Amino acid sequence: MKVFGKVPQVTLAFWVMKICATTLGETAGDLLSMTLNVGYALSTILLLGVFAASLAAQLKAKSFHPLLYWAVILSTSTAGTTMSDFMDRSLGLGYFLGSLILATILVVVLIAWKSSVGSLSVENISTFKTEVFYWTAILVSNTLGTALGDFLADSSGLGFAGGALLISSLIGLVALAHFFTRTSKVILFWLAFVLTRPFGATFGDLLTKSHEDGGLAFGTIGSSAILASLLIALVLWSMRPPERPQTS
Repeated sequence: MKVFGKVPQVTLAFWVMKICATTLGETAGDLLSMTLNVGYALSTILLLGVFAASLAAQLKAKSFHPLLYWAVILSTSTAGTTMSDFMDRSLGLGYFLGSLILATILVVVLIAWKSSVGSLSVENISTFKTEVFYWTAILVSNTLGTALGDFLADSSGLGFAGGALLISSLIGLVALAHFFTRTSKVILFWLAFVLTRPFGATFGDLLTKSHEDGGLAFGTIGSSAILASLLIALVLWSMRPPERPQTS
């Protein structure tokens, strides 16, 4: 996987790992807040602490480290899961209002980023200021993705299958726009980043839900273990040295 600054190139492999990481964030967040009964508020505090620690290490690093980068992605997803649940359920905002608030915050972050740096490009994140904006936007977008997925599955009337179908269709449209239109690649990136979060959440539900509910009944513990193993394998695969061209 090619590297630009301190982030990887946005390729198909990137999106596969992102979906895996955000799915793991969903199951791990639910494991802490619900299965272990820690609660949304305390889970959010604990997971934001993990995010702050991993982000500090990422900002301090002088170059790209795949394991560290994906650890921060994972921490934004787990923290985003419990933050969204705390807003929507504990505070009683509801999924629609929670999604609207988070979408507004994401737009504000992106506008501030554009005004301060002059570009929203994610292809070369190398300065401290740009990286702070980058990770702030990622944290908010993963939190928004959780709220949006819950809204589509629970409040919109589409249900689990209908929400998954709609999200998959929207991701497909974003992919088509990327290849066949001149739509801003920055806008398409953040649309895809938000949409792949609820897409991962639906996959997480498939893994954790009981057979009676149409799931595979691995539970939050089993699903988190499977996803963690898969993510580690994918990250290690991305770190493999490039093949040397054969000479005759």
